[in-house]
Amino acid sequence: MELLKKRILKDGEIITDRILKVDSFLNHQIDPYLIEEISSAFTYRFSDQIFNKILTVESSGIAPAVMTGFKLSIPVVFAKKNKPSTMIENAFTATVHSYTKNSDYEISVSSKFIKKGDRILIIDDFLANGSAARALISIAEQGGAKVGGIGIVIEKSFQNGGKLLREMGYRIESLARIESMSGNKIQFI
Repeated sequence: MELLKKRILKDGEIITDRILKVDSFLNHQIDPYLIEEISSAFTYRFSDQIFNKILTVESSGIAPAVMTGFKLSIPVVFAKKNKPSTMIENAFTATVHSYTKNSDYEISVSSKFIKKGDRILIIDDFLANGSAARALISIAEQGGAKVGGIGIVIEKSFQNGGKLLREMGYRIESLARIESMSGNKIQFI
């Protein structure tokens, strides 16, 4: 997606050769026009599939997931990073390792929102080592749902998450695939 790539080049900040900061338009401050374009791209790329729910993780995946859900007319479920006291029913849980925070955390989804027979589209902002995507897949499977696709805004292809998920048989549609980052230079695939 050329618009996204241009925005990454213009406003993205390379922190290290593995960390890209996009907080000015995607995961702290959100550019609604860009999110609308991202959701249109996901809707188009997955137009050959039928889904009845989108699953993401809070908080950076919510904006692209909600707009895509709006376009597909399906609900969006997001995994919570801190299980609230109001989640008194059974919950599906999984552990995610955050590379940028160098810590593990548990995500949870109420069992009433993921059901057997659901056809899930996972949407997330980044794909690096694949930990968040694998945790969301685990949550879907705990509920008896099937993941029919994974939509990623930015994939760091130089890390192994995308390769591992593709080898597991998952269809991944990444809107911007970064091959390398160094200094102030980003190379896309």
